[in-house]
Amino acid sequence: MEYYGKVKAIEHKGDIDLVTEADHESERRIVSMIKDAYPHHRILAEESGDSGDASSYTWIVDPLDGTTNYAHGYPCFCVSIAIEYEGNVIHGVIYDPVRKELFTAEKGNGAYLNGTPINVSSTQELNNSLLCTGFPYDVREDMGSNMHLFRSFLMQAQAVRRDGSAALDLCYTAAGRFDGFWEQKLHPWDVAAGSLILSEAGGELSRYQGGPFSIYIPEIIASNGLLHKQMLAVVSSVSDKSLY
Repeated sequence: MEYYGKVKAIEHKGDIDLVTEADHESERRIVSMIKDAYPHHRILAEESGDSGDASSYTWIVDPLDGTTNYAHGYPCFCVSIAIEYEGNVIHGVIYDPVRKELFTAEKGNGAYLNGTPINVSSTQELNNSLLCTGFPYDVREDMGSNMHLFRSFLMQAQAVRRDGSAALDLCYTAAGRFDGFWEQKLHPWDVAAGSLILSEAGGELSRYQGGPFSIYIPEIIASNGLLHKQMLAVVSSVSDKSLY
């Protein structure tokens, strides 16, 4: 928040993929604190990559999810941190500093918003659902598959939103604000914490064709569970096989 609305240094990792001084400073502080407390743990962070020792524990850090929003002063961004133990995410925290909302989850112990338990929605029909999605940074090179799927969901849901932060999209689905979420070409730091929060709130996660979800496979269908088969059916109906 020290930099919000006052961003001066913006770097481009691609045509539309940005990084700001806030990304770098947030990551530097987070990584420093983790290393001080757990010097032998591995850390996987968006900007600095893979570091630390080989360990059963991996910290997965997105220092600023929603950088494009942040750089434009659009108040939809967050910090996401997860801990993976022997291949399983066991803790997740996502903080929205604008709304002062802290989403947390511990594997097997539920999901919370500022200490209050949260649960997914009870929406049962796709026609009554509010869905969310995002487009990858190479959307200009792969417009067809993204737009075809977006159109298919738009025609069957009550409405679709695209807010620009996958981590918050998962949290909002966990809290019942959205009923489902889908996106392609995400990274572990985009979904590690949010996927645990959603799962612990009673939601369901899978790959596009219904296979088991993994933070290391870049596609996700997330829902309140009640809509999951309907969402998978929409994906299955999309004829553009480059989607997969």
